[in-house]
Amino acid sequence: MATVAIPRRPRSARLAGSYNARYVIARIGQAVLAVVLVYVLIFIIVTVLPGNPVSARLRSPELNYTEKQINDLLAYYRLDRPVWAQLGYALERLILHGDWGLSLDAGRPVTSVIRGGIPSTLELAGASFVIAALLAFVISIGAFYLPAKLGGGVLRTFPSLFLSMPNFLIGLVIIDVFSFNLGWFKITTYDGLSALIYPAVTLAIPVSAPIAQIFISALDAARTEQYSTVAISKGIGRFTLLVRHLLPNAALPTLTITAIIVGDLLGGSMITEAVFGRPGLGTVIETAATDQDVPVLQAAVTLTAVLFLVINLIVDLIYPLLDPRLRRATAR
Repeated sequence: MATVAIPRRPRSARLAGSYNARYVIARIGQAVLAVVLVYVLIFIIVTVLPGNPVSARLRSPELNYTEKQINDLLAYYRLDRPVWAQLGYALERLILHGDWGLSLDAGRPVTSVIRGGIPSTLELAGASFVIAALLAFVISIGAFYLPAKLGGGVLRTFPSLFLSMPNFLIGLVIIDVFSFNLGWFKITTYDGLSALIYPAVTLAIPVSAPIAQIFISALDAARTEQYSTVAISKGIGRFTLLVRHLLPNAALPTLTITAIIVGDLLGGSMITEAVFGRPGLGTVIETAATDQDVPVLQAAVTLTAVLFLVINLIVDLIYPLLDPRLRRATAR
């Protein structure tokens, strides 16, 4: 009986999945390492400050800690040991047990203090990102397709205009127009959807500017490429050209700038929360900085860095899906 030879996949194809997995694992490993380094850096900066901020805060008359409670907390943070021993114990608590420590002011775990501000800030940042992305997309497509006489030239000036407007100034204008003059919401009691929309629009306007700038430039560059010229010569429609050719190529630089501005988005969220009196992570950080609550401040800053790194990690993993050249590179 004749045997049928089953063709074997090329060695490069068999290893592609493995190398793609290595790419993902490497990116995740880099993100984890970056988070640890951020925490270590924050820990060292706080520790090398003159005096001992934790010990000094514990002995503040405002907290009314007894001498036994102070000694227990000093032992908990290992403040009687060298700096590197304190750092090692802090990392051990964090990595093995997820323990960020105890709030010096609240007297409860830092996680419970931080948890109270995270949902509101993430809700605001998420809504702002969606509005900013939609606004940037509409401006970019309009500026790309509309002739200058029909508003295309004006739309191209919007990103520069938005970029020059700080979000706290936009927030004050929105409060003055929509709250004080039109009475659509009251800054002291507003809730529900209005409590999210107005701050989100305030934050989204300046955030949309760099996205729109890069997107417009990327569309202009893609339009002059040879593949676009060939597609147009074959009679392809404008919509099909945009979807099949221009958008995929313009997406890469746009994603890059989008990942970069996440830090501005998080920072802007905290400023916007202060302008609108909206509680969130910004309120937690402000209170911790004012009260010298070092464990809460360390956790909040580290968490902000984690969110930034997670967004950049997601973008890194999306890149190969959009560009076949990157897929081949990660499979090597």
